[in-house]
Amino acid sequence: MTYRALLAQLDGYGLTTAEIHYYRPDHPSLLQLYVWQDYDLPPDFPVLFDFLAMWRRQIEAALHSVRIAHDALVGPAEWRAVDIIRSLD
Repeated sequence: MTYRALLAQLDGYGLTTAEIHYYRPDHPSLLQLYVWQDYDLPPDFPVLFDFLAMWRRQIEAALHSVRIAHDALVGPAEWRAVDIIRSLD
């Protein structure tokens, strides 16, 4: 993990993956898939939406749909109580 990634996670950012489905301009009936991944801040996802805005301005391929997955990665530790006490004899 890079220093930048750790600092982003401590600021609340988490790993965001987006499946971007789009139509190619030379084959409009063919649906393509592009996978994008970066650290982003839910629920507004400003980094992803900046990327999608750039896509609309500079890339000729028309967007069909975007599916977003997000995981915070850094958070409180999870634990569960166990009802067994065992002797180490």
